[in-house]
Amino acid sequence: MDQPRKVPLQAWVVTFAGTAVNLCLGILYAWSVWKANLIAGKDHPAGSPMTGLNAGWTYLTDAQATWAYALCGFIFALFMIPGGRIQDRYGPRLGATLGGLFLASGCILAGLLKSYVGLLLGFGVMGGIGMGLGYAAATPVAVKWFGPHQRGLVVGLVVGGYGGAAIYISPLAKYLIADYGLSGSFIGLGALFAVVVIVAGRLLTPPPPGYVPPSPPVSTSSKSVLTRVDWSAPDMLRTWQFYGLVFLFIGSAQSGLLVIANATPMLNNTAKSIAFLAANAWILSSFGGLVNATGRIGSGLYSDRIGRSNAYLVNGVVAACCLFLMPSIMASGNVVLLFLAVGVAYWQYGGGLALMPAFTADYFGPKNLGFNYGLVFIGWGIAFFVPQLGGYLKDATGSLNATFYVSGALLVSAVVLSRFLRRPLSPAERAAAVNEELASRT
Repeated sequence: MDQPRKVPLQAWVVTFAGTAVNLCLGILYAWSVWKANLIAGKDHPAGSPMTGLNAGWTYLTDAQATWAYALCGFIFALFMIPGGRIQDRYGPRLGATLGGLFLASGCILAGLLKSYVGLLLGFGVMGGIGMGLGYAAATPVAVKWFGPHQRGLVVGLVVGGYGGAAIYISPLAKYLIADYGLSGSFIGLGALFAVVVIVAGRLLTPPPPGYVPPSPPVSTSSKSVLTRVDWSAPDMLRTWQFYGLVFLFIGSAQSGLLVIANATPMLNNTAKSIAFLAANAWILSSFGGLVNATGRIGSGLYSDRIGRSNAYLVNGVVAACCLFLMPSIMASGNVVLLFLAVGVAYWQYGGGLALMPAFTADYFGPKNLGFNYGLVFIGWGIAFFVPQLGGYLKDATGSLNATFYVSGALLVSAVVLSRFLRRPLSPAERAAAVNEELASRT
């Protein structure tokens, strides 16, 4: 039976439903707006109580405010593993529903407790659980509807929602904090996320049994890209390529996470002389969200054409240069250069989150992608140690300069490794290659 020439409409419904789910889960990328309101300053020392709408809250150190963000990310990464297993065994709807409920409950709990412990437990732990379960549900189900030649684009569209969330959450959080306080912002957004994630999650439908994605309109000579071999997790863990992908994830993610955690304070410090920007520093976070989402779609699209490793190389080299220059840019007070450098960092980071699931599917097949990608995603969780290191160094030295240099060096190391990664051969492929070699000799 001939394969269909076009992807069915249902495939695009699933894709954009996954985007909608991620548009809520991506509250993590707007964290710098809350951080700017939580950290102590010269007029408000750490531990001192807040007043007005934020009565009951106390000011935190930079490291404390970053811990909620880092803990959320690490728990997120850990729960991608059971989230992927739920997706593979029970389908994406259950994972999306659980994800929405955990995230909403965590935000509401953080708002009600009004404390550092509440942030860690509500936003950090429960929010991270919700993000892991929900995120694991959205991408693999969409990938199964499409062939390898469209994999980068589709992954970019789905995960673009997570990156783009900061576009609307940053100004919305700024408004809610100003009018309803920190507690009101968490409780209001939690209620919104519960509704949207659960409704959109009902649209995440896997393809029917026996479904075969459409072939590319023109056959490609890139046999390695279109070869489909589905690896189990135990077999994948025996390959060095798995650990290589984890390190690539650490390299690309840590640089973006460092900027995301500090975007609003960075603009506050750089644009001190520009009253409008100093008062509306969330703009850099929203701008970053736009570039983050665009980078996922754009990198996914051109990685389908030039290859995953080439796309990783281009993104990584340019972003590393910007990281090394970031201390000088911030010291100069040049806001245009700051937006440019931060934009590059966000593009690279977003691109990495489109490339890594596509890398995983290319190397280990789409069948077990939920669980397999959950294991690779551990690299993203590990990457949070860099922004956390930045929080401690900033408390000790007053700047993030050393952290930017460390981040740039890690990214360069990952780019170098990417040039040596190749798709692993399955045992059957290795046996076939050996037999072919023996046959050619005789």
